[in-house]
Amino acid sequence: MERAEPLAPVPNTLCRALERATDFPGTGLRFLDRRERERFFSWAEIQSRSLRVAAGLRELGVGRGERVALVHPTCPELIDGLFGVLLAGAVPVPLYPPVRLGRLTEYHERTARMLDAASAVVVLADRRVQRLLGATLEKARPRWGCHTVEDLSIDGEAVEPVDASPAELALVQFSSGTTVAPKPVALSHRAILAQVRILNSFWPDTENLRHSGVSWLPLYHDMGLIGCIFPALERPSVLTLIGPEVFVSRPAVWLRTLSRYRATISPAPNFAYGLCVEKIRNEEMEGVDLSSWTVALNGAEAVAPSVLRAFRQRFARWGFSESALTPVYGLSEAALAVTFSALDQPFVTRRFERETLAHHREARTAKDVEDPEENGGEHPSRGSVELVSVGRPVPGFDLEVLPPDGRPGNAPLPEDAVGRIWVRGPSLMEGYLDRPEATSRALVDGWLDTGDLGFLHQGQLFLTGRAKDVVILRGRNYPPDEIEHAAGRVQGVRTGCVVATSWLPDDGEREELFVFAEHAKGVSEEERKAIPEACHREVAAATGLDPDHVVVLEPGTIPRTSSGKLRRRETLDRHLAGELTPPDSVTPVRLAGALARSGLAYARLRWGGAPEDR
Repeated sequence: MERAEPLAPVPNTLCRALERATDFPGTGLRFLDRRERERFFSWAEIQSRSLRVAAGLRELGVGRGERVALVHPTCPELIDGLFGVLLAGAVPVPLYPPVRLGRLTEYHERTARMLDAASAVVVLADRRVQRLLGATLEKARPRWGCHTVEDLSIDGEAVEPVDASPAELALVQFSSGTTVAPKPVALSHRAILAQVRILNSFWPDTENLRHSGVSWLPLYHDMGLIGCIFPALERPSVLTLIGPEVFVSRPAVWLRTLSRYRATISPAPNFAYGLCVEKIRNEEMEGVDLSSWTVALNGAEAVAPSVLRAFRQRFARWGFSESALTPVYGLSEAALAVTFSALDQPFVTRRFERETLAHHREARTAKDVEDPEENGGEHPSRGSVELVSVGRPVPGFDLEVLPPDGRPGNAPLPEDAVGRIWVRGPSLMEGYLDRPEATSRALVDGWLDTGDLGFLHQGQLFLTGRAKDVVILRGRNYPPDEIEHAAGRVQGVRTGCVVATSWLPDDGEREELFVFAEHAKGVSEEERKAIPEACHREVAAATGLDPDHVVVLEPGTIPRTSSGKLRRRETLDRHLAGELTPPDSVTPVRLAGALARSGLAYARLRWGGAPEDR
């Protein structure tokens, strides 16, 4: 892959990067609301607003290096709080807001554990979110309580920003927690800015092209924050932000925004591309031109070749380029990107023999199979599996594939051998915050054990799944993603809401394959009853496996991480315990009850009562 020349080195702390960004006229962040109305904030405005927050934090008593949690939707106040914490010399800890109101009890438990894990001394929250946080705060009891950015902001003109060192902690970013509880990833200024340099080296500006971005990704997630906000600090352009809830309800807004501002770069997980294919109506695309969108990054979850093809074919008529789709791989512990596909070429897929992969942990190219392009990518051969390349290591990163008990420094596995992926690079985490044992297991001699499985083929990385998520059947390993994508094609199944996992009963002689599928909203009872049989057919046709159990669930039932990833093992465990239940319906009465309980929790806290009802 051809490499672009990197930009001049950025300042060595995020605060200095913000200061330098104020010198770029006309640059900053643009926020779009549900009605697609915009609000623009220059970096100079953001710095001024953030200094007011920094002054308020200092007056409150927040000290250098202390952690401050941020619980907001996508909004300007989140950015003010983020940089205000940094300018005060403290460390921001972005956490997800209670977007699933039918799961509030679960939200309070998990968020309180995160506040404890980060040792957060104060919470900054959106005013509407703040009113729901009483139970969370009563459990965690941060020293300085919970405040809104607006109430905390005071005159910041006299504030001298803290001059942090590159090695100091800049961010605590929780891992996604797909297989275990989310862990607090400690990232230094040096690590984050190394990742910024890597990302921006891929799309340099030229005389004829000024790159700009659009993102609807949550800003409490590394792909949205580290992948979009921080790189925008050093680019002479504008980043446009949309709330994730806007995208999920109206995915056409994403594509219309790309067209409206002639944006060139936008990332998303695989499910988002599938949602666009399924939900966007042609009439919503009137006047849209996607020809400027040259980098459509696809990462954060398994990439399905059928989804890539469907998106490319569906939106080609609106100018979407064949080479724009760019599968990538990364993780929080690496401050994001580890591998990139070539930016100027179509995505690469290969078919490998299924039995060899499952039984021998070896990738052998399948022969004599139908061309997936000729039959729409549907089941070319049950004896093979099609995988998407996620490219080669980004500049500065090394990657090795090791056996399960292997350690860096020993002989890595040869090409086409499936093993555990280890990486080394300049943006790796310092460790898991205050968790030395977990850190020592993950980091060995400067190498990170990603917990992912895969192999190198012709120098490119192909992923086969998380080590703890592998479906084990009769001594063979199968990636759950292909099973899930097959079941997800069934009429009436909700997009991106299928889990495949294996289970060995205590008194059983063999593992059993479970498929959990949420039905789409508004399906008829007849359609719902047809889903299990259809899932059996689709999974068998695609993989040769026949599920032992197909469980159809109400929408919203499958447990997810804060970034929306499926929690497979937890889904099975809850089902076996009889606790896999749909979320409570959100009604005005229940919402009023939740607000009342939150208010009572605030009243019981020593540091103050409930926030004003404004």
